[in-house]
Amino acid sequence: MNESTETLTKKTNPKWKGFLFCLVVAIPCWFVGTLIPVVGGPIIGILVGMVITLLLKNKGNLNSGISFTSKYVLQGAVVLLGFGLNLNAIAQTGLESLPIIITTIATSLIIAAIVGKIMKVPVKSATLVGVGSSICGGSAIAATAPVINANDKEVAQSISVIFFFNLIAALAFPALGTALGFDTTSGNAFGIFAGTAVNDTSSVTATAATWDSLYGLGTETLNKAVTVKLTRTLAIIPITLVLAFYYARKAKRNGEAGSKASFRKMFPMFILYFVLASLVTTIATGAGVPTEFFAPISTVSKFMIVMAMVAVGLNTNVVELVRTGGKPLALGACCWAGIIVMSLLVQKLLCIW
Repeated sequence: MNESTETLTKKTNPKWKGFLFCLVVAIPCWFVGTLIPVVGGPIIGILVGMVITLLLKNKGNLNSGISFTSKYVLQGAVVLLGFGLNLNAIAQTGLESLPIIITTIATSLIIAAIVGKIMKVPVKSATLVGVGSSICGGSAIAATAPVINANDKEVAQSISVIFFFNLIAALAFPALGTALGFDTTSGNAFGIFAGTAVNDTSSVTATAATWDSLYGLGTETLNKAVTVKLTRTLAIIPITLVLAFYYARKAKRNGEAGSKASFRKMFPMFILYFVLASLVTTIATGAGVPTEFFAPISTVSKFMIVMAMVAVGLNTNVVELVRTGGKPLALGACCWAGIIVMSLLVQKLLCIW
């Protein structure tokens, strides 16, 4: 009887309707995001989705497609992100920043674990805030959420936290860099700082481009910051694998799913495809294929993230989100402060500035 009911539900609620709805809503969000890069399409998508949910209480046969988009389109977007990573280029120019990247990531994750527990922030929310703050904002959250089975509310909450501090960084970091005495004749020091201490790629770009504009450095700071940011992105791989292993063991200990949970079953296959995509890009560019060849794939990936965030917004109660968002925001502030201090400290120790 249950199987018949489930089959009937699938037939009466086809996924394509909800998928198409998310697609249509995502298109204007994408274009507005390109006009306001410091905010970005993903945040606009979440906000629009939440507003639509306030107005459209009963989404009816859109629900199955919306759920499909928030989960599987998000995973697909992460896979396509791999085509934007040339591992050789990162190895050549990103090594200088590696000690800073490792220490800032470790600092954020430790703060998220300890402070999150003290503040009684739900574990999954704390994990997403810690990972999003330390690695690459929305992309890291997109990769981590399916691995830890985070729900749409937790995803929306963590994305909102990351956005808030991205906005502050883009506006305040150039002035902070000047006050701290960063070299204004070179983009190296500030580029590394922006690449390690700003969460999301769009905000890293905005922050670094502002520094270039202020001191007439062309794209020197931007190129450095983006390379450092791409190096940070690689941390998605070990972090998600460790989390998959941890949650598989935890599920097995708790006897979930009939005690049949295993690392093999919970292994995030889309992360494997992400790695393979990176290898394809690396091999192809090494063989002479221009990097610009993969640019359209990267664009599609970013649009898919916007589309998935629309779906997340459609599944999120904004009133509940605001009511429960204080602690995750405070945790995000702690993680971000730790990252800034550690980035500056290690740069000073390495005599980068």
